[in-house]
Amino acid sequence: MIDSLNTVLRKLPPWLLYIAGTLPVVWLFYAGATGGLGVDPVKAIEHRLGLWALWLLIATLAVTPLMKFAGLRLLQFRRALGVLAFFYVLVHVLVWLVLDVQILSQVWADILKRPYITIGMAAFVMMLPLAITSNNWSVRKLGAPRWRSLHKLTYPVAILGGVHFVMLVKGWQVEPFWYLGVIVILIALRKLPKRARRQAAG
Repeated sequence: MIDSLNTVLRKLPPWLLYIAGTLPVVWLFYAGATGGLGVDPVKAIEHRLGLWALWLLIATLAVTPLMKFAGLRLLQFRRALGVLAFFYVLVHVLVWLVLDVQILSQVWADILKRPYITIGMAAFVMMLPLAITSNNWSVRKLGAPRWRSLHKLTYPVAILGGVHFVMLVKGWQVEPFWYLGVIVILIALRKLPKRARRQAAG
């Protein structure tokens, strides 16, 4: 079953994921402009963009554990998933800046005084070098070991994204903790020693 699925996946070009991944953004802005997102479409767009970014970060982290423990090979899609995660975070930040806050002095005040925004912006800043170097030229220029070390920033970025979601919601909600828990588990699985991985897989 897994081998057949891997055979099908190998035939799918990663650029299809880029196309499919941008469609929800188009739909969100269309729905917001046509009254399909309720009385506060800007907040709805912000929230859904952030949620999509978190899903994509989780999917990026899941690629290696899925290969190690299930034999599912998605490596050819990992870069696309990471770039799409950055794209969603970028649009999320732009919506907050341009459509929500709008006042530059208020933006800086929010970043400095609201911890969940501080954490979210820290994650965004950490994603910038990841997005810039997500290409073959950067791998050759930096060298594979340095490139891999740089892209380990994905781990703290994902954790900060999960914490941002936990702090953002009002009241006690289980959903953000589920996301944060999944992120921590996926990172922990990547860090398991080889022997523990074989035992888990067995």
